[in-house]
Amino acid sequence: MMTVAAAQKNREMFAIKKSYSIENGYPSRRRSLVDDARFETLVVKQTKQSVLEEARQRANDSGLTEEEIILQNAASESADAEQVIQQAALMLRMKDGMGALGRILKTIENYKGVVNHLETRPSKTEGILFDVLINVNMSRANLLLLIRALRQSSSFVGVNLLTENNLSAKDPWFPRHASDLDSCNHLLTKYEPELDMNHPGFADKDYRERRKTIAEIAFAYKYGDPIPYIEYTESENQTWSRVYNTVLDLMPKHACIEYRRAFALLQADKIFVTERIPQLEEMSSFLRKHTGFTLRPAAGLLTSRDFLASLAFRIFQSTQYVRHGNSPYHTPEPDCIHELLGHMPLLADPGFAQFSQEIGLASLGASDSEIEKLSTVYWFTVEFGLCKENTQVKAYGAALLSSYGELLHAISDKPELRPFDPATTSVQPYQDQEYQPIYYVAESFEDAKDKFRRWVSTMSRPFEVRFNPHTERVEVLDSVSSLETLVTQLNTELLHLNNALNKIKAKRFC
Repeated sequence: MMTVAAAQKNREMFAIKKSYSIENGYPSRRRSLVDDARFETLVVKQTKQSVLEEARQRANDSGLTEEEIILQNAASESADAEQVIQQAALMLRMKDGMGALGRILKTIENYKGVVNHLETRPSKTEGILFDVLINVNMSRANLLLLIRALRQSSSFVGVNLLTENNLSAKDPWFPRHASDLDSCNHLLTKYEPELDMNHPGFADKDYRERRKTIAEIAFAYKYGDPIPYIEYTESENQTWSRVYNTVLDLMPKHACIEYRRAFALLQADKIFVTERIPQLEEMSSFLRKHTGFTLRPAAGLLTSRDFLASLAFRIFQSTQYVRHGNSPYHTPEPDCIHELLGHMPLLADPGFAQFSQEIGLASLGASDSEIEKLSTVYWFTVEFGLCKENTQVKAYGAALLSSYGELLHAISDKPELRPFDPATTSVQPYQDQEYQPIYYVAESFEDAKDKFRRWVSTMSRPFEVRFNPHTERVEVLDSVSSLETLVTQLNTELLHLNNALNKIKAKRFC
């Protein structure tokens, strides 16, 4: 009779074998950018909760709100930081009559605060007479003392700090300059050979060591450094050759014309050759020449927010390690073969490069839920996108172009093809265990960009951003002065365009 332990071992072995079932050279299990975004959101929430609990324990005050903890941390940086004048909104729940209002104003005066706005309304909560909203200006240290003093009064049921317009308590940090991407290298520890027994390299010690070495090279990279040269092994180059030759066979019939054009240019420049893996530095120089995109090495699977943010600067974070040689047509995570064959050719196309950058710009300062939606759009376009070319449907998604099993499935009559519409695409449940049952078809890259821009305008982010290629800086358009500067620049550009148009017309009629 089989023991419980033996039965469990058999089940595990069956699960491993099942995960490696291959149809047309590409197993079902793969990396999902959307799942990454959701995983990242969960980690952020858990981390934030533990940080808040730790701060409450240090202050011996379980009632501290997130806003108060942020204010307290800002004030504790230095003596000068304590005296920084803070604009704040306080919501007070009064159980007494309006007579308590005078005491509130007197307390604010005692703490050297200035009232900018005061508003009262009858409360809808039982046991509370009035809700009072007060906007004040006062030092951070005194604001904290004021909140504690008001909470000690029996006149109030609740005292809450609502907003602080000098502290970014709600808006996520995002990089402003290309050099800030040095801080955007957070990895998700999923599908790694050290941790995932289903990974093709799990039982290969030499492969795991090779991966560690290449990852350390990426971690050491800083903005402005030349991209490190990787001496690929004969085995790694052979893995590249097998996938590369497969792409060569399928590309003429199934890839979009933009991909085919860029691929031909890469071949002409001897960057794409059968016998060796291209170096990121030579690929980066090629992209810079054609669309201004550049590359920087990534150690592994980046968080969705970090990965999308890099696109805003026309920078693609690419891995340099190679999938395991025993599984040349599959990688459960992005590797350099996927990046080079799937993503790089289209990043050399101006229309697609612009679309990729606009997804990145939309991610800067976006909420966690909006990052998930943007990741879903990225999933169904940049990774698994289809587009119309005359009367035929062609592939432009990197996951399709670098994985022939999914490509053959996508152009068959099995899946459902829907027109690309960001509003519906962004909330479409995705399939990451098997081939996609649904693909979205763009009329063209220009049509996709137009629809995407209109959809992004409905997002909750309270500001717009633009990328200045001269300074490699993202500019936040949230003031009249920033807009005036931009309008001046645009007027100069329009003047040049108008002059060029007039000269062309003059030549035509000569």
